[in-house]
Amino acid sequence: MGMYLISILFNPRATGLSLNPLTFLSPSDTSLLLLGATGTVPIDKYHRLWTLVSASFLHGGILHIFFNMAALRQLGFVVNREFGVYRMFVIYTVSGIIGFWVSYLAGIAFTIGASASVCGLVGALLYYGKSRGGIYGRNLYRQIFMWVVFLFIFGLIVPGINNWGHGGGILAGIIFGYLLGYQEKKRENLLHKTLAGLCAMVTLAVLIWAVGTAIFYRLTI
Repeated sequence: MGMYLISILFNPRATGLSLNPLTFLSPSDTSLLLLGATGTVPIDKYHRLWTLVSASFLHGGILHIFFNMAALRQLGFVVNREFGVYRMFVIYTVSGIIGFWVSYLAGIAFTIGASASVCGLVGALLYYGKSRGGIYGRNLYRQIFMWVVFLFIFGLIVPGINNWGHGGGILAGIIFGYLLGYQEKKRENLLHKTLAGLCAMVTLAVLIWAVGTAIFYRLTI
């Protein structure tokens, strides 16, 4: 939310103020580019590999951030319960990076949003439900699989959706859910806390760098 507000304030005259809910209070592409949008343009043209981290914290409008945060709240509650807060944060962070890396390899020019990270939580729960089994595991797996189906259909219908990022995030979530384990098999330990701390430090450093370089650019042009 903080980065969204900064992106709005960064170039207020270019903000979308139409009555269309999909574009209402939308940051300009210039603001998003300066603050860390990712894709082939930022990475290949401007050599901003760090945007693979920052892009997860930028959103294109009120509805965009609302849907992502609503999904994060629902999925995050379950992932936190079954994996623990440290593993959840690692999965969320790494899935965003991998999801955007996959979309970059697929040639997506410009992309933002937390959906790749959120899809990492989807992937982790897919793995958990399949691995755990039993009535609870099977029911959870079926429920989360329906999320995947919905995401796939939604991505086909609505233009501008980064399906490659979604798919990469889900795959990353499955892999890291397996590698890190879940509470019933392995309690959270020092390694998980250390990895979460590293993810937090890298994320904070990248966001500070993104805002700092954007302000510097604004002050020097």
